[in-house]
Amino acid sequence: MPCSDSSSGLNIRLDLNECLVKFDFAKITCSSEIGGGKKLSDFCVGKSLEELLDLDFRMLVTLLNLNADEESQFILYMELDALKSAVTQYLGIEREGVDPDRCKITSVEHGEEYTDIALVILPPKELPKILPCSLSERKD
Repeated sequence: MPCSDSSSGLNIRLDLNECLVKFDFAKITCSSEIGGGKKLSDFCVGKSLEELLDLDFRMLVTLLNLNADEESQFILYMELDALKSAVTQYLGIEREGVDPDRCKITSVEHGEEYTDIALVILPPKELPKILPCSLSERKD
């Protein structure tokens, strides 16, 4: 399970209408990279930045069929939270429940067909209660 003391990377590609083409999320923790997979990215393709900000975590858990998988739900939470933080930072707006200060844009590259945005995402202020990997593997 990911720890709360490391940052994440997020790469976003937008089309010329600023609709999502794709994004890649990766969290580095315990010397391992944990990716969010493609379920959320695939679901978000074609959505506007405003639509991304309106996505609801619980609705996504059901739509992406993650009800029985707590670890996937945790990664989805991290991924969605990072995406929303990145969008608010990119747009320069504030949104209730989203912390834009967590996001640091490292580059924006405008091409003829796409805009690519690379970001570093700091851990959220509040995380679900988790047991560190080092403790969860111990046996009493």
